[in-house]
Amino acid sequence: MLFPTLAFHGFFILVFCCNWLMRRAGDWRLIMLLVASWIFYGWFDARFVVLLQVSAMLNWGVGRLIVAQPGRRARLWLIAGVWANLLILAFFKYYDFFLHGVSSALAGAGLGVGLKTLDIILPVGVSFFTFQGISYVVDVWKGRSEPARLLELTFLMSFFPHLVAGPIVRPGHILPQLRERPWLGRGAAASSLVLILWGLVKKTVIANELGMHLVDPVFNDPSRHSAGDLILAAYGYSIQIYCDFSAYSDMAIGLAGLLGFRFPANFNQPYRASSLQDFWRRWHISLSSWLRDYLYIEVLGGSRQTLWRTCVALFATMLLGGLWHGASVNFLIWGALHGGMLVCERLWGLVRPAGLPKAPVWLGRLYTFHIVTVAWIFFRAKTFGEATDFLGRISHGQQGAFIALPWTVGMIALGLACQFGPQDAIQQLGRRLSQAPFWVAGLLVTLVLLVVEGLRGAGVAPFIYFQF
Repeated sequence: MLFPTLAFHGFFILVFCCNWLMRRAGDWRLIMLLVASWIFYGWFDARFVVLLQVSAMLNWGVGRLIVAQPGRRARLWLIAGVWANLLILAFFKYYDFFLHGVSSALAGAGLGVGLKTLDIILPVGVSFFTFQGISYVVDVWKGRSEPARLLELTFLMSFFPHLVAGPIVRPGHILPQLRERPWLGRGAAASSLVLILWGLVKKTVIANELGMHLVDPVFNDPSRHSAGDLILAAYGYSIQIYCDFSAYSDMAIGLAGLLGFRFPANFNQPYRASSLQDFWRRWHISLSSWLRDYLYIEVLGGSRQTLWRTCVALFATMLLGGLWHGASVNFLIWGALHGGMLVCERLWGLVRPAGLPKAPVWLGRLYTFHIVTVAWIFFRAKTFGEATDFLGRISHGQQGAFIALPWTVGMIALGLACQFGPQDAIQQLGRRLSQAPFWVAGLLVTLVLLVVEGLRGAGVAPFIYFQF
C-alpha cells in the first residue's frame, strides 16, 4: 500500500476517524493503530507481519532482562539483543550475498563446491525496524529510555507512517507521547497537510517524472545515450532520490502529525551543504545521527581517541552505512567514497595553513554536490562495471541519442531550487493555511491535488528506499 494511492487514502481516512473517536480510550487507541499498522504492512506481504511481532517481543524481553539484572549480566543481555537484531537483518539481507561471495572464492581456488542460495525475499522495512530495536535495547541499557510495555514497544516498531522507510524514531522521543492524550491543533493540522501535499508533489511529479523519462532509460542502457544525457541523468538521479526519499519522510511526518504524534525532521536541504560533513547533518538525519551515536561513538570510539583511530572509525562508519543499504559491492564503494572524503576533510582542517582563506561557500556547495552526485552513480548502477562504464562514457564525450526534454531539465532545476528556499517555508505555509477559513483551506488542498493528478504520469512507482 503506497502513500500516493487511492487505497491508502481510504485506509488513512478510516484510521484518522477511529483515532480521534478513540482519543480518550487509552491503550485501546494504541491497539487500534497497531492493528491498522499490521494491515498496512501485511498489504506488502502478510507473512512478514509475524517477523515484525517476533522482533518487537524479542527486544521487549531483552529490555526487561537488562533492567532486571543490572551490572555485567545486563551488558551480556545487551550484546545478545544487539546481535539477535543484527542476525535477523543479516539473514534476510546478506545471506545470499555471503554465499555468492564464498562460492566465487572457492571457485577461484579451484574448488567447485556448489553452495545453494535460498533466494530469500527481503521484508520491506527490515533495516528500519531492526535499527529501532537496537536503539531501544541500547537506550534502556544506557538509561536514556525507560523500559516500555510490550504494547508500547510493538507500536513503536510497527507504527505505519514510518515503518517501511523511516524516519528512525528514537524510543525517548516517541514513548512519552504514547502516555499522553493526543491533541491536534489547527496549526499542527495545517503544517501536517502542507507536508503531505509537498511530499506528494515531490514524489508523484518530480521524482516519478525524472525516473521514468530520464534516469531509468539512461542508466538501463547508457551505451545508447550521449554524454550530455549521462550527465543530466546523474544530476537527475541526485534530485530523484532526494525528492523520492524526502517525500516519504515528509508524508510520514505529516501523517503521524494528523494522528497526534510528533516526528523529528529527516531532511534539511542537503544539497545546499558546503561540505560532506554538513551534507550528513542534512541528509537522512535520523540514520546519520543513529550511525553517529550508536556506531561511530558507542562502538568505534568517535573522536575521543588518536587521529588515525578517529579516521578509521569515521571511514568504517560510512562503509557500514553503505553496507546497511544493501548487499552489493556498489553500496560498499558508495560508503567508502563518502567515508574517504570525510576523512580528507577532517585531515585538511588540521593541516590547512593558518593564513589560507577559506573557500567561498558557493564553491564548497558546488564541490559537495558533485562529490555526492558521483557517489550516487555507484549507488544507482547495478554493478561496479556499470558505474565505471557510465563515468567512462562521460569522460570520453560519448555521442548518441539525447532524450532529455526541457520539461525534464525543468524538474532538475525545480529540485535544486528547493534546496535554497526559506528553511521554514513549510511552517510558514502551514501558519497561513491555519489562518484561512475552512472552505478556503479545503479549496486550496483540492486544487493542489487536482494539479498533481494532472501533472503526474500513469501509476506510482514504489519509493526507492523500500528496497533497503
